[in-house]
This record gives sequence, C-alpha cells and structure tokens, in this order.
Amino acid sequence: MIEKKIYLEGVDPVKLFGINNSRFDKIKQNFPKLKIVARGSELIIKGENMEIARFDEILNHYIDYLKQTEEPDEEQVEELLMGNGREVLANQTVTGNILLYGDSGKPIRARTVNQKALVKSCEKNDLMFAIGPAGTGKTYTAIALAVRALKHREVKRIILTRPAVEAGERLGFLPGDYKEKLDPYLQPLYDALNDMIPSKKLKGFLEDSTIQIAPIAFMRGRTLDHAFVILDEAQNATVNQLKMFLTRMGKNAKFIVTGDITQIDLPDKRDSGLLRAVDLLKNINGISLVYFDSRDIIRHKLVKYIVEAYGREDAEANNAQKEPKHNK
Repeated sequence: MIEKKIYLEGVDPVKLFGINNSRFDKIKQNFPKLKIVARGSELIIKGENMEIARFDEILNHYIDYLKQTEEPDEEQVEELLMGNGREVLANQTVTGNILLYGDSGKPIRARTVNQKALVKSCEKNDLMFAIGPAGTGKTYTAIALAVRALKHREVKRIILTRPAVEAGERLGFLPGDYKEKLDPYLQPLYDALNDMIPSKKLKGFLEDSTIQIAPIAFMRGRTLDHAFVILDEAQNATVNQLKMFLTRMGKNAKFIVTGDITQIDLPDKRDSGLLRAVDLLKNINGISLVYFDSRDIIRHKLVKYIVEAYGREDAEANNAQKEPKHNK
C-alpha cells in the first residue's frame, strides 16, 4: 500500500466535492479499495498502485470537465467517475460556446459533438438535415438556433412545423376542435420554446405570428421569406409533402429538417420522403447533412442503451433479409 498527495489546481473544491460533499461521497463510493481524505485543496490517497493510477486518470478527466462547464450535469459526473471520461469530454462544449440564455437565465448550448456540428453547419448553409435517434437534441438545438437568429434580428419570424402523424393515431378520433386535436402533436415544440423565451413574450410572438407552429399541410402555397423554418419529425412526411415544404424556401431563409428514420409512423414506411430527399440533395452546395447517433443522447442514460439495442436488432433483421435463399 502506498500514499499519494494530489493538489487540486484550477478548480474550486466546492464545485469538485459538491454541496455537503455530495460528489465527494460518490467519488469514495466508486473507489472502495482506496482511502481518500480531503484537506482543503489537497487529496491524500492510500491504496494499491494500480488503483491509485486509475483514480488519478479519472480525477483528471473530472477536473477537465468541471473547467469546461458552469453547471455540472450529475449524470455526466457519474459517467466520469465510472471511467467514461473520454466520451463525456468529447461531447462537452467549451464554456464560451453559448447559443442563448433561456427563460430562467440558464445558458443553452450545444452539448455534444453533432449538436456542435449542426451549429457550425448553420453558419455556412441555408438548408440542413439533422438525422438521428430520439433524445439526441436535434430539434432542441435547431429551435435554439432559430430563437438566437430571431433575437439577433437575422430573421423576422420562426416557423415550426410537423406532419400530423404520430404512432398510428388518427386526428379524427381525438376530442375537441382542429386546434385542440393538433396541439398534442406540436407540444414538444412549445416545450422547447418555453425553455428559451419568457412566457409573456412567447405569447405575444404567437399572437402576432412572429412565431408560427402548424402542421406541414399549412405550408402549401406559401413563400417563406426572412424566416427560420424547422420541419420536425420529417420521417413522417411523404415524398410529396417534403418536396412541397422544401420549395417554400424564400429570400433570407434558413431551413432545418430533423428526423429519425427508425421511427416512421406512416402506414407504409416506403412513403417516407426523408431518405429520398437526402439521397437527391446530398451533393448540392449550401445543403448539409448532420447525422446524430447514440453518443449524442442527453436524456436519461438508459435511453442510449435502449436505442443501441433496437439498432442492433434492426441491423440483424436487415442482414437476414440480404442473405441469399438457397433452394432445398
């Protein structure tokens, strides 16, 4: 057994150890073979050499993470302490890269590799496709970019749209008038806006049509000038709907199309226009494609494993279909 002293430089011990030492307790729980004592800005570690070396590496990743964030995410802290530091740090945004400040003053930023790629892409392109599984922040990041553009007066309005198709349900079976039928389908868009814009101001924007939220059918016949336009859940738009939507693009407009090709809710999945559009438009200058994956998932940590499990099943099913059939 050996003893090692580690001096904590460039990080606030309160931030490192948490309120009432809550994070320090987690550190000790993750290293039961070590005796860890904190004295101000110094740690005294006792244990076997290999275990101390592992602790030292994880602690360095943890400190690097704290230096890059103002408000540590407790799930990410747990991932770091379990030894997943490289992955967390790869997805961590530097402190200064803030898209905007939300309703409560909380900074809203691109947090993962591909969220940052979407932000960078938006600076150079007018049409972007953001494709990937649930929980990766595709829509949230897109809406943050739209709100930022509106606040900076780069556009005059925001238009958010979705196909009115969800999990096989039909609007006609829902109670209420047409708006009441549609609102549940559009609620995720309202939720994101509520995070970013004070409620009274958001209400005013909705009333004067500075921000418009509507199903994709309402886009027909319009020319969308000076607007930031987002089509969400685009995997549920048909080929004709997606073509109609994309050709609404007017002067000084930004379009972002988001979708998850593993969650097509159309009666016939072959009717989805998203893959067709990507295939046709992928080599056109001014159009970019950003593919999100399980590394970008920022919901509960189990969502990542759920998505990966279904992805493996889909891959196995596709491989089985490709295998040649031999006559007996």
